[in-house]
Amino acid sequence: MLRNLSTALRALLVLTVVLGVLYPAVVLGIGRLMPARADGSLVRVGDEVVGSALIGQSFTDADGAPLPEWFQSRPSAAGDGYDGGASSGSNLGPENEDLIAAVEERRAAIAEFEGVDPADVPADALTASGSGLDPHISPEYALLQVPRVAAARGLPEPEVRALVERHVQGRDLGYLGEETVNVLELNIDLAAMRD
Repeated sequence: MLRNLSTALRALLVLTVVLGVLYPAVVLGIGRLMPARADGSLVRVGDEVVGSALIGQSFTDADGAPLPEWFQSRPSAAGDGYDGGASSGSNLGPENEDLIAAVEERRAAIAEFEGVDPADVPADALTASGSGLDPHISPEYALLQVPRVAAARGLPEPEVRALVERHVQGRDLGYLGEETVNVLELNIDLAAMRD
C-alpha cells in the first residue's frame, strides 16, 4: 500500500509541476510574444484605450440616437449592446414576427437617417451578428454612410470615401468570408482627419 501511495504522490507532484507551473508559463510566454492579441486586441489613441478591434461599439448619444458625425456599427443583440459578458444573437428565426418588425423598423430609420431609399439599406445594417459583438460592417454599408458623415463633419465626400476604401479588409486567405470595414478603426482615422 505504501508503494501505491508513493507512486500516486510522485505522479501528483510531477503533474502539478507540468500542468500547474510549466504549461501556464509556456502559454503566458507565447502570449507575451503577441501582446496585442493576448491582451484583447485593444485599440489605443495615444495612451488612451478606446476599444477593442474585436468587439464593436455604438456611436450614439446618451439616448441611443446615432451621431451623424460617426460611421455607425451594425445592431447588437448582446445585452444592452456590445456587452462582451452577454454575447448572443437574438435567436429569432427568419420568419419570426418580432424579428421581421425590428428589421423593417431599422430599415425605415436607417433610410431616413441616411437619406436613401429603404431598398438600398444593406442587410448588415438591419441584423445583428451571431455573437452580437461584430466590430465590422460591409463596405456597402460604410459607403452608404459617406455622404452623411462628410456633411456632418464638413469634409469633402471624395476624401471620406477614400478613407472608407482604405479601411476595406479583404477576405481571409483571399477567399473566406466577405470584405469588411472595422468601424472603430475607421472612426479613429476619421477623427484624425480634422487635425
